[in-house]
Amino acid sequence: MRKLRYPIAALLAAAVLGLPALAPVVRAATPHPLITPRPPSVPLHTEFVVEVNRLGQVVRVTQKHGCKDLNFNAHTLGNVLQMWIRRPDGTALVGLYRVTYAYNPHTRAIVRHVALVRAGGNWGNDPGAANQMIDDAKRLQQEQEHPHLPSLKKLLKPTPKPTHHPAG
Repeated sequence: MRKLRYPIAALLAAAVLGLPALAPVVRAATPHPLITPRPPSVPLHTEFVVEVNRLGQVVRVTQKHGCKDLNFNAHTLGNVLQMWIRRPDGTALVGLYRVTYAYNPHTRAIVRHVALVRAGGNWGNDPGAANQMIDDAKRLQQEQEHPHLPSLKKLLKPTPKPTHHPAG
């Protein structure tokens, strides 16, 4: 029993002495808390008039009326551009629609209303704004992955040696 007690005591002593050395590592590994923005304390209202294609996708925003809060304006504009407007049975009506967002600071809720302004339009076959954004992002990614660089063989070719021109 005596032989077992000393190795255990040695391990405990090494662990206790080694803990202060690990303390800075543990402190450095803890992440900083995220700063959460405060919700607005005033009511906010934005209004958009959008064109909707035959699939129910928003094609573009034709009119927009924002509020003083730029973050709320950006948030609601992004939502409108990705929106689908369809009937409960899944069919869509090509036309102009008014979409309004209202923020209530007491309940911290955002309410969205959609109303048909006018049926019909020549944008029924146009692609939706969300699809255009996805296509643009894919195109930009492909351009970044394959930049227009000269070939490696052209870069590794020997270059002519510079000649010394006497000043004269």
